[in-house]
Amino acid sequence: MGRKILFITTDQQRYDALGCNGGKIARTPNIDALSQAGITFDRAHPQNVVCMPSHSTIITGQHVSTHGVWMNGVPLPEDAPSIASDLRRAGYTTALIGKAHFEPLLDPFLRFTENRIGNQRKTTNNPADPHRGFDHMELSTHGAVGQLHYANWMRDNHAEAIAGYYSVIDHELQVNAEGGGDTNAPQLKVNPIPAEWYHTNWVAQQTINWLNSLPADKDWFCWMSFPDPHHPWDPPASELHRVPWREVDLPAGYIEDKSKREKIIDDKLRHWRGWYDGTFVSNYEAPARWIPATLTADQVREVNAFTHVENELIDDAIGDVLKAIDARGWSSDLDVIYTTDHGEFQGDFGLLFKGPYHVDSLMRLPLIWRPAPNAKTAPARVSAPVGLVSLAATFAHIAGIERPKYTEAPRLPTSNDDATSLGHERVLTEWDSVLFGKIVHLRTICRDNWVCTAALDGTMNNFGEGELYDLTNDPLQHVNRWSDESVRAMRDDLLSDLWANLPAQVLPLRNMDAPV
Repeated sequence: MGRKILFITTDQQRYDALGCNGGKIARTPNIDALSQAGITFDRAHPQNVVCMPSHSTIITGQHVSTHGVWMNGVPLPEDAPSIASDLRRAGYTTALIGKAHFEPLLDPFLRFTENRIGNQRKTTNNPADPHRGFDHMELSTHGAVGQLHYANWMRDNHAEAIAGYYSVIDHELQVNAEGGGDTNAPQLKVNPIPAEWYHTNWVAQQTINWLNSLPADKDWFCWMSFPDPHHPWDPPASELHRVPWREVDLPAGYIEDKSKREKIIDDKLRHWRGWYDGTFVSNYEAPARWIPATLTADQVREVNAFTHVENELIDDAIGDVLKAIDARGWSSDLDVIYTTDHGEFQGDFGLLFKGPYHVDSLMRLPLIWRPAPNAKTAPARVSAPVGLVSLAATFAHIAGIERPKYTEAPRLPTSNDDATSLGHERVLTEWDSVLFGKIVHLRTICRDNWVCTAALDGTMNNFGEGELYDLTNDPLQHVNRWSDESVRAMRDDLLSDLWANLPAQVLPLRNMDAPV
């Protein structure tokens, strides 16, 4: 028997969402316990700050330039490498339950496997050679629309509750900007759905059901992927008492003084101010008809409150799954890895959602590896920069198989000394978008507690422009030191390191088959 692997992801969650990372609002005792017994990474970054490119990096162990999913709506090729396939060949049974998003969600003609198997109420397309290497897939996304398993379960069992979710697309087939709650915050809604029907509980229960179907001596890899706390923010109304929004402190990254806020934004690359003013939308998921400059302090409080309710529900669900695993007698040889695909502004800089903005709000992620207790790995906090690109190699390491040759990063380290020996010196993040004729290209390196972002030629920015932040002395990234001659040598060294280590981009870029 090998070590079993429970891989837990959330969607669009900040580093500071968790108590173990200094969060003071959501109570996350189950995740905090994993941190206390495991390795907690304090500088983990995604290789892209939206869902599909990031999920594709996780499963392939490759940077975006290599796997080619450069934006939401670009499907990962069917023949792309998958660590799940390698684990399956090594004798593991594999499952992905929750949000997969390797393929577009907007798929009315069922061109893509994820939507087809959901529509057909199947859990695999081919038992002999399953999609992405997963023997079992039960999929969900935000709300209860579309073709995936959760949406069909809701239609079959609780159709009357579907309308309680926020409608992400409006009557003109645009991303909905409608507000809700007490403050009329965008994409926020009081949802009357019972908590036991909510997708967070569904993902946990389907995971438990799958685990309970397995023989006691079977090695398994289960990716449990929660759609929350990604917008829209519409948790069950019965749970809102957990975090009363009027009692929520404004986040440290929210700048209340409007003139100070706009001065800080104006010091960054120009597309920041374009989005803030509502004239330059470069990410489809952000409502084009919402103007960030209109965001109020109370709206920030209410969005944060709803988000942290969702964070608490996720923690509760994880606790339920861990109890079920313990009841099967598997806990001593179980590795648990917890992370998310990218972050969320949640009011930082007066913004919500995500996009081409390479700051900690979107790039600094929660990442915890709790090795199996029988491995006797000492708990640690690791400050070295690491990326989600290392997860595939880490799964291989846990399973005792050779690191796949297609992966582009070593496994996660178990300590700072281990990070040095493995070569975790830098972490890279990419952005490419062409939306509504608005073009943004960014390349970012984090090393030595500095973050350096280089712009390529686009609609509002030119090659040679960028952002440079000293994370030690400016943790909120308010001061762009790109043009500061006193740190010119540091900037140039980081840029040289970036270009030397970034994989060559596979061209031509693959087609975007849907907006998301």
